[in-house]
Amino acid sequence: MRLVCSKNAAEKEKLQHNLLETIALMEQSHKDLINTNHSINLLSPPSPTVRAMYFEAPLHLDKKVREYIDRIKALLQLPDPELTPDNPHLQYIVEAAGGELLAAFDAVVSQYQEESEIEQFEIDLKQVELYQESCAATAKAEAHAAQLDCALCELKETQAQLLHSEKMSSLGALMASIVHEINNPVSFIYGNLSHAEIYTKDLLQLLNLYRDNYPEPPAQIQNQIEDIDLDFIVEDFPRVMSSMQMGADRIREIVRSMGIFSRTDNSHMTLCNLNESIDSTMLILRNRLKSKAERPDIQLIKNYGKLPVVECYAGQLNQVFMNLISNAIDALEEAAANRPDAELKISICTEVAECDRVRVRIADTGIGMTPQIKQRMFEQFFTTKEIGKGTGLGLSIVRKILVENHRGILQCESEIGKGTEFIIDLPVRQT
Repeated sequence: MRLVCSKNAAEKEKLQHNLLETIALMEQSHKDLINTNHSINLLSPPSPTVRAMYFEAPLHLDKKVREYIDRIKALLQLPDPELTPDNPHLQYIVEAAGGELLAAFDAVVSQYQEESEIEQFEIDLKQVELYQESCAATAKAEAHAAQLDCALCELKETQAQLLHSEKMSSLGALMASIVHEINNPVSFIYGNLSHAEIYTKDLLQLLNLYRDNYPEPPAQIQNQIEDIDLDFIVEDFPRVMSSMQMGADRIREIVRSMGIFSRTDNSHMTLCNLNESIDSTMLILRNRLKSKAERPDIQLIKNYGKLPVVECYAGQLNQVFMNLISNAIDALEEAAANRPDAELKISICTEVAECDRVRVRIADTGIGMTPQIKQRMFEQFFTTKEIGKGTGLGLSIVRKILVENHRGILQCESEIGKGTEFIIDLPVRQT
């Protein structure tokens, strides 16, 4: 309308130029919409519904757009005298822009918006599904990684326990070999000492009879008696024989204890006297109880109850007692290093807990444990000892032997500065 009503030639020329550009852009956009040109950022080609709105009744939008563009082009070709408000082309353009063409455009735009929203919703839904699948895959991968990590830890634990068990088995085999080699000569000595004692008494009695009947021996014999101090020999010889008997008894007890400790057959359970097993373990550790330059003797208090024999893997229980008592000695040595006046004492108590269970208590007056250490003490490879002094396997193996292999219970009570006590409950019979 401005083009028709304008009287300024320059303004008309400018309006014609702008209108031509607008119509060209409108025509190109219309083609792009129909032919799905990706430069206009359409997600997909027009749907059948939209194409029907373009090319079929009742809208025939394509036909109306083309007619509208053609009328504008025709209007622009007219000479100035024909550019009047009542020009048929202008009348059509005005009516179409405010009537059917505008309504058709509104309908198509609404359809586009509706389809775009649906399409966007489907994309969003697909993205949610992909995200859920990604989360599930991530969770599955993390679970698989956790399983692998757990399997690796179990493998390391099993490997460490096998290595430790192999060392204990080798130690048991070595001790069994030593016991076998020592047992025969010790038995020979022990078995003949009683006869030697009888012969000694007989000889001394005969010597006394000679002295009673011949109080004045020849000078040569008298000189020999004085040289060898016969009176001292007669007095001391019984004590020598008694000492030899005590030594033989001690050696025999050591050999017996070593034989008990060296039991390595874990293929089947046997009936075991727990008091004897503890004593055999203490025999191996006796040297560690003796005083050193930095500490006095460690006092050992044993309070054994009358226990029934227990069905168990004897070699494994010896390993348990060895680990727990060794840890107690380590704790006492650390306490002595921190407090020179510390009381160094290990108490071992055995008793019948119930009619079908026995209990062993191993307590020390060492440094004790913090709640944090107590919470982690059974973890594989966890240790508070210096590098080279501890592997972190002892207590984890103890727990495995008692809880898994013997259906037992292992408890620990500890207080900083007062000490630690391990309480073991075992069934008398496993079957």
